[in-house]
Parts: sequence; C-alpha cells; structure tokens
Amino acid sequence: MQHDEVIWQVIRHKHCSYMAKIETGIFCRNPYNVTGICNRSSCPLANSRYATIREHENVFYLYMKTIERAHMPKNLWERVKLPRNYEKALETIDKHLLYWPKLLQHKIKQRLTKMTQMRIRMRKLALKTREKIMTTPRRDNKRELRREEKAIKAAVLEKAIETELLERLKKGIYGDIYNYPELEWNKVLDEEKQVGENVEEEEEEEEPEIEYVEGYEELEEEEDMEDFSGFPSKGSGYDDDEHESDDEEEDDDVEEQVVIHKKGKRDSRKPDDVGKSKKKKRVVVEVEQEDGDVRQTLRAAR
Repeated sequence: MQHDEVIWQVIRHKHCSYMAKIETGIFCRNPYNVTGICNRSSCPLANSRYATIREHENVFYLYMKTIERAHMPKNLWERVKLPRNYEKALETIDKHLLYWPKLLQHKIKQRLTKMTQMRIRMRKLALKTREKIMTTPRRDNKRELRREEKAIKAAVLEKAIETELLERLKKGIYGDIYNYPELEWNKVLDEEKQVGENVEEEEEEEEPEIEYVEGYEELEEEEDMEDFSGFPSKGSGYDDDEHESDDEEEDDDVEEQVVIHKKGKRDSRKPDDVGKSKKKKRVVVEVEQEDGDVRQTLRAAR
C-alpha cells in the first residue's frame, strides 16, 4: 500500500534524482511538477492524488493521477486535451477538478496562464526577423583558411601554365608535335570563337555614318587658276597706255587668237566663230606680234 508521508521523508531527507539545490532555493526537475519547486504539496511522487498541465506539439493537456490507478503504472495518468481558447480551457479544468483541493486547482490555473502567455510571446518572436548567432570551432576555421589559400595558389599556378603554353603554341616553339590537354585547348578555342562572333556582331550593328562633302572643289580651284592664267604678269613689259596705242595701229601680218574655256580646253578659232558661240561663258585673249615686240590685249566676253 502506498504511503505518501513515508515517500516524502525518504525523498526529502535522503536522496531524490529530480532535486536541484542552488543558492536561491531547492527546485524539482520532474516534468509533472506543477510549480517546479521541491516541497510537500508540489511533489508528484509524494502525492497519490495529483494533477498538472503539459504541452505536446503546441497543444495543452491536463494530466490527472488518482490512487485507484497506482497499481497500474501503464495507466497511471489520465490525459485530457484542453481547447486553444483560454476561457474554455479554464472551464474544462473546473469541470474535471470539481472535487479536488482548491490549492491544486489554483496552481493548475496559474500554470495554464503562464503557458498561454509564453505561447503568445513565441508567436510574436517568430514573426520578427532576428539575427541568428552561430558558433564554429576555431580549429575548423583555420583548416578552411588553409584549404582556401592552397586552392588559390593552385588556381593561379594552373592559369599561369596555361597562358604560357598558349603563347608558346602561338609562336610555334613546339612545332607540330605537342601534347596539350584536350579540354583546356577546346575551351580556349571556344573563347576565341566567341570573341570573334562578338566583334562581327558589333560591326554588323554599327550603322554607316552619313557625311556631307562640298562638291566640285577641285574643279572650282582649276577654273580660278585658269581665269588668272590669261592675265598679264607684272614682268610682261607693257602698260595699259601702250595697249591702247597699239590697238589703233594693228597690222595684218600675223594674228593669233587663243580661246580659254573654263573647263581647261584651248581652241584656236577665228574672230567670227568666237562671236557666234554665246552659249558658254569664256575668256578671250588676243595676242599680236609685230617686229619682235609682244603685245597682248585682253577682252572678257560673257
């Protein structure tokens, strides 16, 4: 037969595996303890009639123990699921603990209140984004750093070897006989093809530039030079007055006429033929020779 007082005396004064003594007090680690304090009224082992509340997967359950089931450890605790509504859960506790001690009812309701407040705080914290601090061993960090340094050195060395071999192959140092890794060689060829395709696409995308240039610049310069070529220079040795006197004393011995067109062609024509062609603008230069003296007369016909 179970005797609660004997059990309490043994647990309290000799040994209890759930007892935790600290500076602030003596606490109980038993999951069925209502208050968590090690005393006579709160001990689940020393009370044959006991009740508490526990949580499983965010659901609250009411656990009850009676002395009638003390001989069946399998069915020792009776479990009742409590609703999520706080008021309805209190009504369920009052219904199942109607004839139980008032102190125990009060402690169970206090536990339900604390657990409900804790669940509300957990939901609020879950909605907030917070930084999670992770700790890693120092030895693992050092090992990872060493591996990273070795990997970087190996990558730099492989890249240098690859570039040097490619340069030698392009220069033709090895000739036609060489043994180069096929994958890397194909990779380099693909890169060169991609660069060439990109250059061609850029050239195709570029539109031809439209420029406006002045026309007939060379022709105009030639015409200006031809216009000035018929005029007498400073060293020709005659003045305007001499030309006027020489025009009055014309001799019919030798007469030559030179017609200069603006297009650069020179034709020898008679005076009658020159007067007939009035369609094109030209400059007529007459040159007369008498007794070795050179006289020139200039007439502009437009």
